[in-house]
Amino acid sequence: MTCLCAGILFADVACDPIGRMPAEGELVPTEKIELNLGGCAANVAVDLARLGINVILSGCVGDDALSDFIVRSVARPKIDGTHIQQAAGRCPGTAMHINVQRQDRRFICTTGANDDYALDDTLFQLLADTNLKQPKVFYLGGFFMLRALETDRTVQFLKTAREFGWITLLDVVLYGNRPYWDVLKPLLPYADIFSPNEHEGEIITGESNPADQAKKFLDAGTGAVIITQGEAGTLYFSKAECFRAGVYPTHYVSGSGAGDAFNAGLIAALLEGKDRRDAVRWGCALGASCVRGVSTTGSVFNRSELLEFVGKHDLLFEEIRP
Repeated sequence: MTCLCAGILFADVACDPIGRMPAEGELVPTEKIELNLGGCAANVAVDLARLGINVILSGCVGDDALSDFIVRSVARPKIDGTHIQQAAGRCPGTAMHINVQRQDRRFICTTGANDDYALDDTLFQLLADTNLKQPKVFYLGGFFMLRALETDRTVQFLKTAREFGWITLLDVVLYGNRPYWDVLKPLLPYADIFSPNEHEGEIITGESNPADQAKKFLDAGTGAVIITQGEAGTLYFSKAECFRAGVYPTHYVSGSGAGDAFNAGLIAALLEGKDRRDAVRWGCALGASCVRGVSTTGSVFNRSELLEFVGKHDLLFEEIRP
């Protein structure tokens, strides 16, 4: 079993939570400022590797020191980084995370070399590689921050992945102010799972009710929709079943990377043949582990920690009406 993780790669600069935002010209101290790996594809790849899953990572970096940091950070057991592309004269995706106590995090970022990422011929060939045994998951993370992928070629890639037996999972990061629905809609018929959060779903569809968001995504052709709602839990919608999952107890420090950790848990469970409820259970557990630290991956459970945690803690599920 393996996962092809494609999408955004970032270098993240993050501070320990401060008491308040500084006024103009003011310096507010923090205990620590860290340089960490970030970006949906990188985070999911690292989290999966911690769970013992083989990952092929594909994205694009520049040719500067921060790009070197990203490449070094993903050079670890279980991750094949040979499909990481490089754009000359570019910085990588870079984000500043400003964490304020009792507030949601704030970001300042540039997409950098992520704008140059392409689904090249070597990746198309990879989809047909018979040495990669079932089950297989193709995860595309950070769509809308990957401007070069907003073409028919990405539709064809997802379609080809499905034809060769890959489970396809699509995730997004909203960037700018533009007609997201028009860009996303052609991809949805070839996404087995679409995984936005509630805010993203509202911006994309114009619907405030998550059930209405899900209906629009399902009507457009996606197989299932998983809408995360932070402390309010997780919603799962498909034509076969609809349910809400609760939340696990945790100590919240920062939400950065929690959605990616959720997707990593979901993918790991699917690769191990779990049903959709157990997949959501693993996703919720990994997401709960992520928020305990500032880094997007530093506090995420390894496999033994995950299994111990879900064995000790129940997660409430309830049927919901679509």
